Amino acid sequence: MSDRPEPSSARRHPFLSLIAARVREFRREPTAIFWVYVFPLILVVALGVAFRNKPVGGFAVAVPTGDRAAQVRQALERAGRFRVWVGSEQESRTRLRTGRADLVIIPASDDAGGYAYYFDPTQANSVLARHVADDVLQAAAERRDAVAVQDHPLTEPGGRYIDFLIPGLLGMGLLGGGMWGVGFAIVDMRLRKLLKRYLATPMKRSHFLAAVMASRLLFTIPEVLTVLVCARLFFGVTSQGSYGALGLLILLGAFQFSGIGLLVASRAQTIETVSGLMNAVMLPMWIGSGIFFSTERFPDVVQPVLAILPLTPLIHALRSVMLEGATLMSLGPQLALILAWGSVTFALALRCFRWN
Repeated sequence: MSDRPEPSSARRHPFLSLIAARVREFRREPTAIFWVYVFPLILVVALGVAFRNKPVGGFAVAVPTGDRAAQVRQALERAGRFRVWVGSEQESRTRLRTGRADLVIIPASDDAGGYAYYFDPTQANSVLARHVADDVLQAAAERRDAVAVQDHPLTEPGGRYIDFLIPGLLGMGLLGGGMWGVGFAIVDMRLRKLLKRYLATPMKRSHFLAAVMASRLLFTIPEVLTVLVCARLFFGVTSQGSYGALGLLILLGAFQFSGIGLLVASRAQTIETVSGLMNAVMLPMWIGSGIFFSTERFPDVVQPVLAILPLTPLIHALRSVMLEGATLMSLGPQLALILAWGSVTFALALRCFRWN
């Protein structure tokens, strides 16, 4: 057997060696495995249970003590959708003001038998309680409707809040994974003087940066699959569009946020610095990119700013595919913006990266 060293052409490519090193490092960190794979599942289950579909109701109503309080209470409780509290008028108003009651009903003391409703017009549940309670009390007074109506309850696939939420959680996971999984790891290696040692090896700097991003993509695939499978098994969440289109959007999103994370960490020297920078970058997207609620809730004047945040086009594209069955051809503007963010940030990171 020859003792000569292995020819350089037979050695593993630096890019592949760096990816293998990142995978081994990740496997040796139980806390990283928890936050990447277990925590998203806990979040999906907790939010899915908290915002599960259930019949509208459970209104809290306060009725001041009086001659007709018992009559009102009996009529409402018979409907089965109200929790009625009877007490002083001052305490009733206090309950409404502090959110412990959705509605205050004050029966008129005259023979007309009318009612005064006090509710918060800015709270949807308060407005709904007013109309539902009025229907119940009017029916108890033998009101007759002018025309006959028919109710047809209809629940469409994708119309639940959990269906709306899952694409937002996927986007949030890609954001956090790219920022923390890339940015934090880079600064940690810089603090441990590992970047200097990498420079002494026969590799190109672009190989190192590309390997960090590629390894993040490898970790993303099982993370996303776990969330989708959990959502399907526990809550019946499915995609109305192609899973191939969904997979491509996820890979593009992982590439985009890996590039942003690389840029944020390109010159940071301490953990405190990179943590502050990443929080400053992620906070506007957590609030304004539509993770938990639609961006249409914001005023029109800020819509152009929200539209160009990196997370916004990704979440909109994911929801279009999962909820509306959109094709990639119809998502051209979102795809272009995602690719632009990823390409530009990676190029800037490669140019200004600090190795020592």
